[in-house]
Amino acid sequence: MKIEDYALIGDCETAALVGRDGSIDWLCWPRFDSAACFAKLLGTADNGRWRLSPRDEFRTRRAYRPETLILETDFETAEGEVRLIDFMPVRNGASDLVRIVEGRRGRVAMEMELVLRFDYGASVPWVTRLEGGRGIRAVAGPGKVKLYSPVPLEGEALKTVARLEVGEGERLAFTLEYIPSHLHPPAQPDPGTALAETERFWRDWMERCKVRGEWSEAVCRSLITLKALTYAPTGGIVA
Repeated sequence: MKIEDYALIGDCETAALVGRDGSIDWLCWPRFDSAACFAKLLGTADNGRWRLSPRDEFRTRRAYRPETLILETDFETAEGEVRLIDFMPVRNGASDLVRIVEGRRGRVAMEMELVLRFDYGASVPWVTRLEGGRGIRAVAGPGKVKLYSPVPLEGEALKTVARLEVGEGERLAFTLEYIPSHLHPPAQPDPGTALAETERFWRDWMERCKVRGEWSEAVCRSLITLKALTYAPTGGIVA
């Protein structure tokens, strides 16, 4: 995949790259300068990725919600259409990456594959199920990641996989959460609330932009990208 086929999402402390195929192929967690847990961008799927896409052949179109860093990817298949909403809420303790699948038309068979590899693919985490079967936890050294899933998960060749179907009007949300392995995570976040708060954060910030005219949309998108690449605790900009 070409670098221009990736879109950026982030929480002003780290950022992820999302491909047109619904695969997150790059993410350094918990900070911009941390080792990557998804590093397919530099290697193969075995170096870590999180793919969520239709099982069958599909066409893709995507865009950001206006004045936000919330990415919406529409997958169209012969059976219907789904929308994948990707975003990272501004932090409140833990760091979260949320993926919401919305059924737009018909009924679409989807598949999910999570390959967590810490240290740029060098470390395979120890994976256990969460209480009540709500997802999994993966631990490697100082890092711990939890996946909250609305569908059953299975282990397969050191990967976590799932199959699901999404019909018109249905919404399924997956949340991946990072926290240091020695700490207890906060309460499971509500994806709908997180989406609304993230949208409000970006739009409130963009109200400061008074640019008008032919290139206003490009200027606003550039400002959002620069804001996403600014490390919030210090104000330092990622090179």
